[in-house]
Amino acid sequence: MSLLAAAALAAQSVTADYSPPTHWLCLPGRKDACSTPLPTTALNPSGYGSTGLSPVAAEPAVDCFVVYPTVSRDRGLNSDLVPSDNEEKFVLASQFGRFAGACRMFAPVYRSMTVGAVAYAATGGDVTAAGRIAYADVAAAFRAYLAHHNRGRPFVLIGHSQGALMLQQLIAREIEGKPVARQMQLAIIPGYNLLVPVGKRVGGTLKSTPLCSAPSETRCVLSWVSYRAGNPPPPGAMFGFADQPGMTVACTNPGRPGARGWVDLDSYWHTRSGLPAPGGPIQWSSEGRPPTPYVRTEGLVSARCVNAGPRGYLEVRTNADPADKRTDRIGGEVGMLGFFIPGWGMHLADVQVAQGDLVRRVAELGGEASRGQGRARR
Repeated sequence: MSLLAAAALAAQSVTADYSPPTHWLCLPGRKDACSTPLPTTALNPSGYGSTGLSPVAAEPAVDCFVVYPTVSRDRGLNSDLVPSDNEEKFVLASQFGRFAGACRMFAPVYRSMTVGAVAYAATGGDVTAAGRIAYADVAAAFRAYLAHHNRGRPFVLIGHSQGALMLQQLIAREIEGKPVARQMQLAIIPGYNLLVPVGKRVGGTLKSTPLCSAPSETRCVLSWVSYRAGNPPPPGAMFGFADQPGMTVACTNPGRPGARGWVDLDSYWHTRSGLPAPGGPIQWSSEGRPPTPYVRTEGLVSARCVNAGPRGYLEVRTNADPADKRTDRIGGEVGMLGFFIPGWGMHLADVQVAQGDLVRRVAELGGEASRGQGRARR
């Protein structure tokens, strides 16, 4: 390694400082990617319905600590700490902005592993050091959140893909077995394999934090990776196939944790996306172009958890009805060089398929926390 390269690596290894607001994408009480209402239209079987803005709660009783997924196209294996409008800020708003209606939002900027790092790893490259840099930033941000913002409040961890990986590590290293575990009400971490022993809810990736087994359960984890019905993860898949003997990939149904059968989901979709979808661009309704950048499709999508040996995934189907006015197709697969990567499933739709259900659950936690605080004051 050259002296210049060594100096660059050493500079990257210095953890970011999260005590000032500089390196936070979202903080309560300011205008940012999480506090900007999202224009949304209901897309019903009869066509477009009401249009409105996603709410931002004034004084929610619970916090959300959010870690965004791989999105940066910065050069190198780690991003810088300058968020881009059409990368970090966009994905944070589209995937997680609605949670601002249920919780105070805390989202750090971190030196995430880049899209280039994913490509490098796919060709056999070692991204261990890049992962350590990313995690060190997330851990530092979480410690700063606890020290300067939390004040004993209950919180929810939310992350997708790389963000889910970071939060898996955070739970294992910073939360499990420590007093702060009592404050963690829920972890919503889809889009990255979380391993559990076959037939069990705990063990494997996390040692003492179980998978949620009922809609109202707390201090547990919601985790899943999505695949289209009839297209299960192949052996050796990036997502949905455990690489350790005796383990399976965790799946909790985000629409109804603990459910074994199909559950209708409350989905939100970004309709102006340029990402490829199987079958070509989606025509959201026979009535024409959506009037807003986002649509809500209650019941268009259903899902169930499938665990079979090392395979574990959320099987997603579209409840198609050619006679109604809304689309019979959704996207979510990862396209590259003209084809869709089979071992990634519907990775880009992990959050969207059940976004409404997830926001509602966090809002319920806030209500439970408020009632608990009321009892404590009496």
